Amino acid sequence: MKVTREEILHIANLARLNLEENEIDKYLENLDDILNFAKIVNNAPVDGLGITIGANEAKNVFRKDEIKVFEDTESLLQNAESTEQNMFKIPKVI
Repeated sequence: MKVTREEILHIANLARLNLEENEIDKYLENLDDILNFAKIVNNAPVDGLGITIGANEAKNVFRKDEIKVFEDTESLLQNAESTEQNMFKIPKVI
């Protein structure tokens, strides 16, 4: 698909871009490349392909929420600034 100079100037006007005269040709080339690539992608053979939401099939893995008893609470809390009833004691946040 070929983009005309007038179309580039119209798009630049809509985007509120002040293009210099020497930039117009560069924008023409870049926009042509983008539109040609989009044409290639649109013509890619996709017959027989399933629907894909992402690039891989990764899913969230959930585990059962279980309470586990930690035997060595002393070593767990050894670096805490302060503790209370075998729990971390933190300053009030409100």
